[in-house]
Amino acid sequence: MAKITVIGIGPGSLEDMTPRARKAIDSAVVIAGYNTYVNLIRDIIEDKEVIGTGMMQEVDRCHMAVESARAGKDTVVISSGDSGIYGMAGLVLEMLLKIEKDNRPDFEVIAGLSAINAAAAILGAPLMHDFAVISLSNLLTPWDTIKKRVEMAAEGDFVTALYNPKSKKRIKNIEEVREIMLKYRSPDTPVGIVSNASREKEQKVISTLNDFTKEEINMFSLVIIGNSHTYVNDGYMITPRGYDI
Repeated sequence: MAKITVIGIGPGSLEDMTPRARKAIDSAVVIAGYNTYVNLIRDIIEDKEVIGTGMMQEVDRCHMAVESARAGKDTVVISSGDSGIYGMAGLVLEMLLKIEKDNRPDFEVIAGLSAINAAAAILGAPLMHDFAVISLSNLLTPWDTIKKRVEMAAEGDFVTALYNPKSKKRIKNIEEVREIMLKYRSPDTPVGIVSNASREKEQKVISTLNDFTKEEINMFSLVIIGNSHTYVNDGYMITPRGYDI
């Protein structure tokens, strides 16, 4: 039986891909992924069969990948960052578990370096204490549910990382998040914005909770809102763990 492997290729640069992920790609016959992510690894998959689809076609793409593995071809499904964080690991696994065990391809998830790890490293050390990760995309999750999660993270004083913070159609959600956070945090709370982490045109901005929505934010950005103890020094964003130094 062939194998289907779901991997995270890292945030963008081939240098940030794990050796295990690279080995899985090298061993695969078929690579399946969102076209933008496929292009990030194009140089190392020139000899592979590629299943590439656009945005909003995740179900079709994963279904084709599963059928590829069932047809006897070792197949890799790629996600940016880590496949288990807003990636394809869950969708592929759910599909596989609907297949009778005797006819099911072998399955493996290989972890990758997440965008949140890359963004945090670029900003300095903002995730040194408890933090929450929330996607602001309401395509699959009701906006009221997302707002509730933001409210709980704000009230709990979690450093809060925002995936999918703003799109061309979804421009007001980030403003609502700011208003919720301001109920619990000082307007001077540091906010880091990293766009295109580990890719060309990488950018970093450190702003404040009061002003961060004035900065350029898009779907390639990751926003990290500090907690009540987060501070900025010499261009670095730091959330102290509490060590006595």
